[in-house]
Amino acid sequence: MFVHGWSCDSRYWRDQIPTFSKENKLVLIDLAGHGHSGTTREKYTMKAFGEDVKAVVEKTGNQNVILIGHSMGGAIIAEAARLMPKIVIGLIGIDTYENIEYTLSKEEYNQMITPFKENFQEGTRQFVQYMLVPETDSLLCEWIKSDMSAAPCNIALSALEDYMTQSVTGEAAKIFDEIRVPVITVNSDMWPIDYEANRRHMLSYDAIVIKGADHFLMQARPDEFNSALKQAVNSMLKMKKTK
Repeated sequence: MFVHGWSCDSRYWRDQIPTFSKENKLVLIDLAGHGHSGTTREKYTMKAFGEDVKAVVEKTGNQNVILIGHSMGGAIIAEAARLMPKIVIGLIGIDTYENIEYTLSKEEYNQMITPFKENFQEGTRQFVQYMLVPETDSLLCEWIKSDMSAAPCNIALSALEDYMTQSVTGEAAKIFDEIRVPVITVNSDMWPIDYEANRRHMLSYDAIVIKGADHFLMQARPDEFNSALKQAVNSMLKMKKTK
């Protein structure tokens, strides 16, 4: 099951569908307030998103599920895994979980949130630009920036505030103390990974790093990404068999 990131939707996985639908049953979701899903909630939280993922998974009737989450989607699949200990066999984070112990101060939190509150569209464009590399196709860069900055401001802010609060409170790490499934990430090399910090909380953790990629590696480098993701999925399935 593919779970998109902040202010994105299921379209961001379009380059993965042809490859992974050949041998797997795929489920893609538009989280509440994103894509074609409803926009009636007062608050958009990681916990509520996790409950949404659980509801969709249970609707499929599958009993062996790998959850794949990009960026903020990593926090969401962790919430969902906590709710489905007998169904989820592994988590694959996409450019996320670099250091789940990282603590965000309230001052840093306010500094990060302020640009979005002052001018959401411009704040989002600058935020996205920081996560891109010069080598990424300029048309794709502009599409991502335009698409994400067009998200409903109130929904995006609600989700972002809740997501970032997990790093203020320490919940980002604590949740993994309850999740007893292996974790693998497919990451760019934009930010260093603290393997030891992650392994202090995760049942097991490993990463596949694509050098020179940006935060949207599944779109910017689809062939390399799909190969890495396939490797991660196969590793999860092997671990399931040897359990």
